[in-house]
Amino acid sequence: MFKGHPKGLFVAFFSNMGERFGFYTMMAILVLFLQAKYGLSEEDAGNYYSWFYFGIYALALVGGILADATRKYKTVILAGIIVMFSGYVIMALPGNPLALTLAGLFTIAFGNGLFKGNLQAVVGQLYDDPRYSKVRDSAFMIFYMGINIGAFFAPFVATGVRNWFLRTQGFLHDGSLPGLCHAYQNQTLEHVEKFQELADKVSGTHVTDLGLFAQQYIDAFARGYNYAFGVAAGAMILSLMVYIIFNKLLPSVEKIKKPATTEKTGTNANLVTFLLGGGLMIATSFISFFLLRDVVKDPAALGGAIGLFIGFVAIMFQISTKEERPRVTSLIMVFIVVIFFWMSFHQNGLTLTFFARDYTVKEVGSFTNIFFNLESILTFIAAIAGLVLLFNKKNTMKLVGAATFLVFGGITYYFITTYKSSNPIAPEIFQSFNPLFIVSLTFPIMGIFAWLNKKNMEPSAPKKIGIGMIIAAIGFTIILIASLGLISPYELQYLDSSGATRYNPVPDSSRVVPYWLMSGYLVLTIAELFLSPMGLSFVSKVAPPRFQGLMQGGWLLATAVGNKFLFVGSKFWAKLPLWELWAIFIVCCVLSAIFIFSIMKRLEAATK
Repeated sequence: MFKGHPKGLFVAFFSNMGERFGFYTMMAILVLFLQAKYGLSEEDAGNYYSWFYFGIYALALVGGILADATRKYKTVILAGIIVMFSGYVIMALPGNPLALTLAGLFTIAFGNGLFKGNLQAVVGQLYDDPRYSKVRDSAFMIFYMGINIGAFFAPFVATGVRNWFLRTQGFLHDGSLPGLCHAYQNQTLEHVEKFQELADKVSGTHVTDLGLFAQQYIDAFARGYNYAFGVAAGAMILSLMVYIIFNKLLPSVEKIKKPATTEKTGTNANLVTFLLGGGLMIATSFISFFLLRDVVKDPAALGGAIGLFIGFVAIMFQISTKEERPRVTSLIMVFIVVIFFWMSFHQNGLTLTFFARDYTVKEVGSFTNIFFNLESILTFIAAIAGLVLLFNKKNTMKLVGAATFLVFGGITYYFITTYKSSNPIAPEIFQSFNPLFIVSLTFPIMGIFAWLNKKNMEPSAPKKIGIGMIIAAIGFTIILIASLGLISPYELQYLDSSGATRYNPVPDSSRVVPYWLMSGYLVLTIAELFLSPMGLSFVSKVAPPRFQGLMQGGWLLATAVGNKFLFVGSKFWAKLPLWELWAIFIVCCVLSAIFIFSIMKRLEAATK
């Protein structure tokens, strides 16, 4: 896999894999943890979730500026790992009030800002060497695969730790119960008999005191999540060890000389330049406040997020030279598309997780269950790998493939036959399918690109991004079709005679088989492979040398703004029919694709 690549890619791959395992352990459970622990609504939990995701990427701009100014990329990356570890420790402490939990999330976001963009910049620097420049795109796909190997295992570990602690307290897992427990405590639950039925089921006995049960279940559920955050902290220690031992294999970048030009450059940026950027941010905040004050809960803050991006754009135009400006312009155009992609794609940890919890069946048959248990899905993957090897030209590899298929296929069959006819599944596990598909599809897609390259037919990086947006629209179309005819969340709420909101559980008749959501994740993953690693490669190739860290930070800032707009999903979750909610993201993806194809000539010219 690493053949033909510098050894530094190995270091970046495994350092990032460990960090991403910790990160996605948390992301698999974060929004559900906020709801279970603090009784937040989907809208409020989504708001905190979107702000955290915004901070993860927006603070990468700070990390990029710091690294570009000092040229000590590796030192900044090391500091990021240490800071993230501190944040996970805070999250792992049981009994935290909401304010301390938010402080822990900010600490993680700040550490990630120091780490993420700069590690990507260092990967790009590895391929500035002419010996490796031709394999830059494949390097970023391999690097991206490392991210997702860690992300694949994370949901299984998070749910395993949570379920283990629930069992120690005498409970089974049911993802719908924390919300019902809070509704019962708040006296807003309509059908108490359904709550009684579920309480008896997870307790294994008849519950006589539902109030006591509700509190005990919430406490056990939340503490199980705390211990999962502790696992994330442990993953950061492993990432730190790999990085400290092997970081010498990464390039140490010297200061880049100022460009010889009479025009004002970035090094001559003055107070006026940054006042302009800051002024635009403040103005955008005020405008947003007056335009959106009746639409969103924090209109000024949302405007600040948008204004930060606008300010970044203004500053980049001010500090870039005439020669650099076409490249900067092309990157900013791609950044605009990135905003809408991540606003849509990262619904996987928000509204798609709500959909998995509330609208996907709670139990599956023996065959489907192999995809929701770590041991069986690994054997299934191994069996498929063996099947693929049967098509290898070498007889030796064919024999290996046959043996692998027979052994692991047999083990998989054993799992199928020993699983019960009905098996409970956890909604968090659905988030493992995205990284699983990335790991599985990376090399096939790389192979297709290589084949097209030999025939001089490989799409350019900008075209791949545009195609990715079209594919993303198809992914949400699958979810839309699955949602047709389902009872929407707003239909399960009503005001009683006192004006209080009453809640009903989602009926079993409004639950669909998991293959709908799995198929949606599959298509969205293909879209991600066309867009994200290609985007990172595009930035590293097009960014002016002295702005490598800063433009990687710009990519992440655009991602941050897109993640701030995640609230659109949670905002309308309980206000629109489900199919209309997914239609919003379909339209965003289609319009983004139209935009990027309309400027294709400019983007392709910037890569030459």
